[in-house]
Amino acid sequence: MRKQVHLPFLNRSFFDTNPLLMVFHCRCSDRNHLPVWSIRLSGAKALKCYLHTDEAMNQLEEYSAVENTHEEITIVIPAYNEETTIVDVVKETRTVLPEARVLVIDDGSKDATAVRAREAGADVISHPLNKGNGAAIKTALRAIKGGVVAVLDGDGQHDPRELPKLLGYLKEYDLVVGARSFNGNEGHWLRTAGNLFLRRLASFLSEQKIADLTSGFRAFRHAVAARFLHIYPNGYSFPSTSTLSFITAGYSVKFVPIQVRRRPKLTQSKLRPFRDGFRFLTFILRVVTIANPNKIFFPAGLAMVIAGIILTIRNLIMFAQFSGGTVLFLAGGINIIFFGLILDQFASLRLQERD
Repeated sequence: MRKQVHLPFLNRSFFDTNPLLMVFHCRCSDRNHLPVWSIRLSGAKALKCYLHTDEAMNQLEEYSAVENTHEEITIVIPAYNEETTIVDVVKETRTVLPEARVLVIDDGSKDATAVRAREAGADVISHPLNKGNGAAIKTALRAIKGGVVAVLDGDGQHDPRELPKLLGYLKEYDLVVGARSFNGNEGHWLRTAGNLFLRRLASFLSEQKIADLTSGFRAFRHAVAARFLHIYPNGYSFPSTSTLSFITAGYSVKFVPIQVRRRPKLTQSKLRPFRDGFRFLTFILRVVTIANPNKIFFPAGLAMVIAGIILTIRNLIMFAQFSGGTVLFLAGGINIIFFGLILDQFASLRLQERD
């Protein structure tokens, strides 16, 4: 049974100039590749849309939520040596959200990424040298005056057609993250295993289920994200840092399932497993210190103190003396507990919002 919905924001000029309707027509199809929704003109002021499936209804409502907002929308695309993919990413983004500003941050690329992005219609800010993914996003946040912001990668793995879905949730949430399925097709096996470990650790520390800690595909309000600008790192740990910052500060975070495209041919992942091993260890430390350091250090210190007490009692009963090992256990456990308390206060100070 088809559904009819009257959407006054879809007027004749919108229909003539907005190619998104064709995108919906291509996406909303059944298994026999038949259209599952149709549009017909209803007077000069509006269109009537006949939607034959719930999927089509949901997709059009997602765009309606984005279109009806009066806030400026900026799509940020950090890019480093992505000349082979950046044109398609920019063009797809402008097709899906023609009213949005597309801002490419060229992070010191050695190829023609900046030139290709401008030719595709994006605004471009270039770094004189490569500073990192986080530095590129911080540059964008400083350049943007307000409104809502979405971030997607410039390598073509994020589908711009998912943008209306993420932006639509900003009516209820402060941060919306595109969560990958992690079915083994998202890249190097080491990256998949690392992401699994990190999101389990972050979920434990933050006491909130985190479906994807490291996804760079996200949408948020500029005013909120800019408050944590002073703690965002320059490297690739920006997604995790921003997610944990939002959660720890009490903001609402939504994880929305997305599909990740395969990396286009002639492009190469920037992951270097051995080089990034040390980064991974420091990354774990960053997750612990931002989220809830006491949840790690207090149990560890308490366990050492209890072990020290048990060993002390045992030595007194059996040998009527203390041992150096028991003293080390007791002193070490107490130090770890106090270190966790200090680290927790330090994390709280860093997370204090700045206007």
